[in-house]
Amino acid sequence: MLAASIIAFASLFVGQVVAHGGVTSYVIDGQNYVGWSPYNSASGQRSIGRPYSSYDPIMTTSAASFSCNNNGQASGGQLSANVRPGSTVVAKWGQWTHAEGPVMVYMAKCPGACSSANSNSLDWFKIAETGLISGTLAKGSWGNGQIMKDLAYTVKIPTQLADGEYLIRHELLALHQANTPQFYPECAQLILSGGGGVTPPARFKVKFPGGYSMSDPGVRVDIYSQQAPSITTYQVPGPAVWNGESS
Repeated sequence: MLAASIIAFASLFVGQVVAHGGVTSYVIDGQNYVGWSPYNSASGQRSIGRPYSSYDPIMTTSAASFSCNNNGQASGGQLSANVRPGSTVVAKWGQWTHAEGPVMVYMAKCPGACSSANSNSLDWFKIAETGLISGTLAKGSWGNGQIMKDLAYTVKIPTQLADGEYLIRHELLALHQANTPQFYPECAQLILSGGGGVTPPARFKVKFPGGYSMSDPGVRVDIYSQQAPSITTYQVPGPAVWNGESS
């Protein structure tokens, strides 16, 4: 009986891990960077990725862990990657199994060294998003479907952005359960030099938690509703993508 219970628990744990995913590495301008390994001991990990503890989803927009899937702090072995305007950042997932929902990428400037900054206190601006690409809510092609296929998502550092230390935040919002959104954010640290000197205006910035509401139209979604087969638009949560505007 005890052995059967242990096997059942182990199977449940493995199933939970397999069912979700998180960013585990980065390629920046062709250079590989180790990401955080949530199921390994935090001791001795040195990564540009901010620490997070599991692939489990965040289930509410008000969660204290919403910004970077942790308590907002850097790890003891925190590293940062150097980038320039137009640098290519490829985030890579070890696994991902949910096809429905958007991909969003944000950045936030730290007031000094990012290793001393709490991600919950920063102002986040969006630099990329991929929502419903084609089809309908009920049967469509989504950004998450691209992640499922490629296990990677590529963005470029905005050329207009001012120099400084930044966090970059990749977020997947899974919509496969009706009106039960699942959020999967992970963050990494960057140091930008040679930038264009522009700071995104306030209208492009949000706090996390606080940037979304559970009642937002892009958050509370039922892809199995009677109306879903005829809906061909989807509003990605959060502010508009910042494209270099200075005002």
